[in-house]
Order: sequence, then C-alpha cells, then structure tokens
Amino acid sequence: MSTPRYGSDEGFLAVAHRGGAGLAPENTLAAFGRSYALGYRYLETDVRVTSDGVCLAFHDAKLDRVTDGHGLVGRHTWDDVRRLTVRGGSEPVARLDDVLQAFPDARFVIDVKDEAAIESLAAVLRRTSAAGRVCVAGAWDGWLAQLRDAVGPELSCALGWRALVSWLTCARLRIAPPRRLVTGTFAHVPMRLGRVPVFIDRLVAGAHHLGLRLVVWTVDDPDVMRRLILAGVDGIITDRPDLLREVMIAECVWQAPMAVDLPAADAAP
Repeated sequence: MSTPRYGSDEGFLAVAHRGGAGLAPENTLAAFGRSYALGYRYLETDVRVTSDGVCLAFHDAKLDRVTDGHGLVGRHTWDDVRRLTVRGGSEPVARLDDVLQAFPDARFVIDVKDEAAIESLAAVLRRTSAAGRVCVAGAWDGWLAQLRDAVGPELSCALGWRALVSWLTCARLRIAPPRRLVTGTFAHVPMRLGRVPVFIDRLVAGAHHLGLRLVVWTVDDPDVMRRLILAGVDGIITDRPDLLREVMIAECVWQAPMAVDLPAADAAP
C-alpha cells in the first residue's frame, strides 16, 4: 500500500511541530520518533541548507540556539554540521533526506525558511519520491510556486505569506477576498504573533467557503486545543502531541493510523 497523498484523508490534521519539540530536542529523529510512536502521521519540520547544498531539518538561520555550534547554517558545510549535537540531548542535526526516509508512511509539513533552500529542497523531494506526502508552507507565495513548478503538481502548498496576510486582512474587515488569493489548499494561521492575537473564530467559515482547510499553530494549551476543535478548525500544529492526542480522544476526533505495508529493511532479495 502506498502512502496516501498529503491531506487526502478527511479527518482532523494533528501535526507535531518540529517533530514534537515538547517531547524531545526539536527537529531531531528522536522527536519525530516519539510523535510517530504516539500515532502521529503528520509531522512538521523546517528546512535550511548548508553551504554545500545539503538540506537540514532545522529552524534557525544560526546554529547557536539549537546546537553547540556557532554562526550561520549557510556558511557551514554538511561535514561541519554533522559533528554538532542538538541542545537538550545527544542527537545530531538531521538531514531532511534521512527524516523523510525514516518515516515513509508519514506526511510532512515543510516550512521553507530561506529562498536559498528551494533548489536543494526540490532535489530532495524528487530524489526521495516524497512530494505527494509533503505540504510546503511558511514562505512567500513566489517561493512556493517555484517549488511546485520544479517538483510537480503532486506537491501540496499552504497559502504563502502574502496571500495569507491579504486573506486575514479581508476577514478582519469583513470583506470578501479576491479569488486569486487562493493559491493553495491549506491556510496555516498562527494563534498569535507575539502578543497580537491572529486567529478569530469566523476565519473557519471563511476558509471553508474558499475551499481551504484551516490549520492553527502553535497550540500547546489543552483548553485552547479543545476550543479550536469545537470551533471547527481542520487541524492543529503543536509542540505537545501528547496533550493534543488526549484532547482529541476526549473529543472523539482522534483516528488511529492505518497500517501500511512497508518493505522490511532486512528483506531477502
């Protein structure tokens, strides 16, 4: 059985942010593994690229906060970065190829942090045949369009920042947005930016009217999770997949993952 395309199932999208950063060091194979073991089949990560074109599952532009290294990711080779340890554990920085291949029946949100990563990311998605189970997000609309042109229509896209801000502005002013704004299938809306609230309940109906699935990030409070589910959002991105799973079970929206036949690593030829 092949892995279903990203978002092809109609259920609630429970997404582990940075692999599940509240359970293990962010964007490490350990974090992805813990969320996967909880039953998550939607995982979120970020992409940065080294000076020699290797895509990393890594959020920051600099190494300093997350690792025992220093300086800009883009000024280091993969050979430099592979020797580093992610703070809070003993895990190394993960290559994006390795993450995609380690969880072949999982779907991924990939947050594109840098235009310099576009070419290398397209190559990774083609090389791993993972495009159909990936949604790219968190970037300007033009970057996402470049990726889809390079990879193919099987790649899913969330609204880029320009389209998202325009849509949110129209929603707050209670005016209809132009149809040309809808350049993706998903709208990833922050709960707040700093202290400024962004999500409002009427966004749900507005998104659904445009054929968008509304996913809210990053939500770690069980009471807020419950309120969002009752408001009708289509998904939540969280650092605490353990807590979201408990809330979803209580609200009867948790779905256990379907079994997928995967080739055994040590299968005889």
